[in-house]
Amino acid sequence: MAPLGILINPSSGRGLGLAEGQKVLTELDRAKVEYVNLSGESYELSRSNAAQAIQTGKIEGLLVVGGDGMSHLGVGLCADTPVPLGIIAAGTGNDSARALGLPIGNSVAGTRAVIERFKKPQRVDVLKATSTTGTFFTFGAVSAGFDALVNQRANQLAFPKGPSRYQAAMLLELAKFKPIEYHAEVDGVARDFEAMLCTVTNAPAYGGGMLIVPTADIRDGELDLFIVHKMSRRELIKVFPKVYTGEHVSHPAVEIIRAKKVRLEADGMPAYSDGEFVGHAPITVEVAAKALLVFAPLG
Repeated sequence: MAPLGILINPSSGRGLGLAEGQKVLTELDRAKVEYVNLSGESYELSRSNAAQAIQTGKIEGLLVVGGDGMSHLGVGLCADTPVPLGIIAAGTGNDSARALGLPIGNSVAGTRAVIERFKKPQRVDVLKATSTTGTFFTFGAVSAGFDALVNQRANQLAFPKGPSRYQAAMLLELAKFKPIEYHAEVDGVARDFEAMLCTVTNAPAYGGGMLIVPTADIRDGELDLFIVHKMSRRELIKVFPKVYTGEHVSHPAVEIIRAKKVRLEADGMPAYSDGEFVGHAPITVEVAAKALLVFAPLG
C-alpha cells in the first residue's frame, strides 16, 4: 500500500500553519499512518510535488493542511483521479471543510476525523470551470462580481487581519461600485441583466461562513447560480450582513437558480474561487458529478 501525501501551508491560520501542520504529523505518527511530506518552499513547488506523486501512483491519498486556498489546491490535484482528498482545516476560511462536516480549528480532531475515513472515502460533486486563464476544478464557488472585487481588494490590504479584512475591503470597494451588466447562459438559455454579483456555487457557504445558498448540496449533481440583482448601495449594505445567517434569500433582489452549466460574460470582471484569483470573465462553470473522492464523515 502506498503512503499518504501531505501538503502543509505554513502561513495559514494567521501564521500558525507550520505549528498546526506539526500537530497533524504527530497525530499521523501516533496512528502509525505512513505518509510522505510533499510540502515545498512555495505554493507552486508543493503543487508540482503532489501532482507528480499522484500521476506516478506514489501516494494512496492526499491530505492538505490549511484554509480554503489549500483546499482549492487539493481539489485541483485530486478531482477526476482515483486519489482521495483529506482536508485538515487550519486556516481562516475553512468553508470546504465545513461543507464536508469536518472539524474546524482543531488540527488534531481534524486529523482523527480523516483517519477514521481512510477505508471509506466518499464521492462528492465539484465544479469544473474555464476562465481566461484556462480550466480548473473547485469545490466551493466561482465569483465574478462585487464579491470578487472585494476579494481582490482584501488580498491587497495589509491591515486588518482575518475576517474583518474582508469587511473593510467591502466598504472601500462599495464607494465606487456600480451594478454590472451580465450576459448569462443557464443550461443553454440566454439571459441579460444588471446585478451586484453573480456566484456559481456547489456548497452552501463561502468567504469564511457566508451562507449564500443554504440549500446547496455537494452531492445533488447540480450547481447553484446566486444572483443579487441591481439595488442601491444603501440597500446592499443592509442586506449584506444577512448572508451570515441565510436570511438574505428572502430579499426580492436575490435569485437562486439550480442548473448543470452556466456561462457568465461581464466585461472582463475578475473571477475568484476559494479566495484564489482564477482569471477573468467570461467564465463557464459546469457540475462534475461525483468527480472527487474525499475522506469525510458524510452520510
